[in-house]
Amino acid sequence: MGGVRELAASFVVPGPSGVAVRDRLKHLTPLDEEVLRVVGAHQGALASRDLRTRCAQGLEHSAESWASRKRELTPVSSSRIAGAITKATHAQWALARRCQAAHVRSLEAGIKTLRHRLSLPVGQKGTKHAAGGYRSKGEWFQKSRRLTALEARHTAVLADWQTGRVRVVRGGRHLLTTRHHLTEAGLTEDEWRQRWEAERWFLAADGESGKRYGNETIRVTPNGQVSIKLPATLAYLANAPHGRYILTGTVGFAHRGVEWADRVEANRAVGYRIHYDTGRGRWYLTASWQRPIVPTVSMEAARARGVIGVDTNADHFAAYRLDQHGNPVGQPHRFGYDLSGTASHRDAQLRHALTRLLHWATQCGVAAIAIEDLDFAAEKTREKHGRRKRFRQLISGIPTGKLKARLVSMAAEQGLAVVAVDPAYTSMWGGQHWQKPLVTPRRRMSRHDAAGIAIGRRALGHPVRRRTAPPPHDRSDRVGHRTVQAPPGARGREGTRPPATDHAPGGVSPSGTRKRQPSASSTVRDAPRTHQWVQDSLMHTG
Repeated sequence: MGGVRELAASFVVPGPSGVAVRDRLKHLTPLDEEVLRVVGAHQGALASRDLRTRCAQGLEHSAESWASRKRELTPVSSSRIAGAITKATHAQWALARRCQAAHVRSLEAGIKTLRHRLSLPVGQKGTKHAAGGYRSKGEWFQKSRRLTALEARHTAVLADWQTGRVRVVRGGRHLLTTRHHLTEAGLTEDEWRQRWEAERWFLAADGESGKRYGNETIRVTPNGQVSIKLPATLAYLANAPHGRYILTGTVGFAHRGVEWADRVEANRAVGYRIHYDTGRGRWYLTASWQRPIVPTVSMEAARARGVIGVDTNADHFAAYRLDQHGNPVGQPHRFGYDLSGTASHRDAQLRHALTRLLHWATQCGVAAIAIEDLDFAAEKTREKHGRRKRFRQLISGIPTGKLKARLVSMAAEQGLAVVAVDPAYTSMWGGQHWQKPLVTPRRRMSRHDAAGIAIGRRALGHPVRRRTAPPPHDRSDRVGHRTVQAPPGARGREGTRPPATDHAPGGVSPSGTRKRQPSASSTVRDAPRTHQWVQDSLMHTG
């Protein structure tokens, strides 16, 4: 198999480094909501101005320029608010920079594919590993025009990358584009304006260890009382000493509430963010903090009790349990989800499917879940798959990034490790070696179920194939016993076969006595032979 690429080694995914919980701010008065709007709009304008300054600096940014920006924001806000704004600005600029680099790589991959196909004769068929020429002269002409457009786009993006220029929209580019398609989005201009302004507000504060309740700007007491340190220009809105405003509504974190209360009472750092959901008309408070770095379990410990191999698909997880020797156990399981609709609906569907998967893994008693290390960044381009638009939409809809983050954080709470494996050939080899042998009258096996077995075996360190040493055409053991799923150190792996009486037909018990008399045969057979070959003992002569 010279065309098979080298497979990457499996590894245990590190656990989550942070925690975020959210709760609704209930029983707010109209004055509370007005104060939150005024503060969010004021600090949002400061954040927009700071982001514009940071983008103008490009690659010339330095610690001195950072300090200068922070000094400019401090008089109209506070030192802590200025620090939170500048930190958020740098995170947003860095994210835009990474997206720009990914866009450059995508353009380069498309240009490479187009150049290759345009260099081939029209109508030349492709191979399994390389695309062929275009089917007609008209298609060749259209693709040559697209190549010119991609090269021009690549030149412009590469120039921006080299100069450090990024394009960022506070509030989101998708929401900005929706302004021109209000009818399709089902929004009025006032509704869009309200959502646009809410997305551009800035009501966040970083935590500080040693300060009262872990945060000096947005403070939440253990009983759920929320207070905000107002900017200097809005100090006249304070209803408490030291320029603070205490909200009437309270919060109570149902999830991780005990862990959050322990941090708050110990004055450990907790970051907060307040945001407004325009669709529901509700205010929410999100608390976040860092977790201590937990040592990742070893690969041997993760494999000790077997794994559950999970194949990720566009609408379901196909999971199969394997023991430590790589043998499939029980029946395949599927956990479906629907990724249509709004982002909140898709996120809820994904969480529900992962919750059911983790509960089943806990009941099985395994120590790890094996999943493919998927990354479709270079696999969903238009040039790679051509007219296969539905396939491109299919792989684009699989939430690989969100799935990784969700699974790692949720599995850590259940005490389960996550083993990432190379996704190459799992579906093909799983269907080839496992789909047909496991089909029974009561078990239906799909290609996805077989891929889950291939993923689990790769995580356990076993090859995907069912037998590494197939038997010869005859029944002799000259090539050695067949090695199945047992590891090299397992006792009895290369032992002798059991006697024939242990697996005799149903009419003969292991002891050799027949349970029932044979029925009379209706066919005429030859008389049995009376001569039997007996090996004589060796004779010694004097």
